Amino acid sequence: MTYTASVVGGSGFTGGELLRILDGHPEFELAQATSRSKENKTIGHSHPNLRHSDLRFSSPEDLESVDVLFAATPHGVSMEQIDAFQEAAGTVVDLSADFRLDSEAQYDEWYDGHTRPELLEQSEYALPELNRHNLEGADLIASGGCNATATILGLLPLFEADILSGDEQIVVDVKVGSSEGGAGGGEASSHPERSGVVRPYAPTGHRHEAEIQQFLGIDVSFTVHAVDMIRGASATCHVFPEGPVSKGDLWGAYRGEYEDEPFVELVAGGGGVYRYPEPKSVAGTNRAEVGFELDPGNKRLVVFSAIDNMMKGSAGQAVHAANVALGIEETAGLEFQGLHPVGAP
Repeated sequence: MTYTASVVGGSGFTGGELLRILDGHPEFELAQATSRSKENKTIGHSHPNLRHSDLRFSSPEDLESVDVLFAATPHGVSMEQIDAFQEAAGTVVDLSADFRLDSEAQYDEWYDGHTRPELLEQSEYALPELNRHNLEGADLIASGGCNATATILGLLPLFEADILSGDEQIVVDVKVGSSEGGAGGGEASSHPERSGVVRPYAPTGHRHEAEIQQFLGIDVSFTVHAVDMIRGASATCHVFPEGPVSKGDLWGAYRGEYEDEPFVELVAGGGGVYRYPEPKSVAGTNRAEVGFELDPGNKRLVVFSAIDNMMKGSAGQAVHAANVALGIEETAGLEFQGLHPVGAP
């Protein structure tokens, strides 16, 4: 069975990734892409890798009826347009933060409030490794934040295996590429300002902490740095367990959690150049790499995770979740394994 799909906000970086995935997806027919600023221009005008397509951007005011609508819009847009989105499509997948959290109080604390809080209980978090069962048949899906996704994937096995209780001190340091700022990222994302930097831009209070609190039930000390790469989010989590932990415990926890996951790979101190998770290794893919190392002298566990922020951290996660929701083979349209060697991601 083929499902029709549209992308609202298709001219941005994440919108372009959605269009790229859907263009080659065996079960989706890409019916519409919208953009206010690029209306009537071909999608290849914004995304040169899609120049083969004749599809043109249309107005977001003229939504076609489709099976699945992907909204790659700025925060705040989807909650205002959700009635139109749901009228146009049986399944809506939102890539902004508008439906990620459970309560109006959380949006008051972390964002600028919420205008449609009655829909928050209806939405399902898109990360299949965390929420696969609830995604089946879901009609409102919220793709997770990239920094939260990397962190959750790194830490989740430790809680599922009862290695951590949630009372431990956890310090998370995330390095992210410039594409996280979007196509209109502004001065801080321009090449002259971004090149060569390791710049803390959210030392405390990053909004993605709310997702980590919600889904892992913990408070973390969370800092994000902007670094000189285009794609990627790399999370290093410093964990201080209350009791002794062995490498055998860790291998058991991570294998037990991810052995059957098609898009998570364990990379924990093996041979070769890429001994630990690395954004460059997963650039352009929906894969996540996770790994760990023990520091017995300091009673510390170091957990590493790496994703492509626009794929596993956004568009790829959204399509993966849509596949699950519709009963499509999970890996459909997401089989690209990346390239090596490759330049800066």
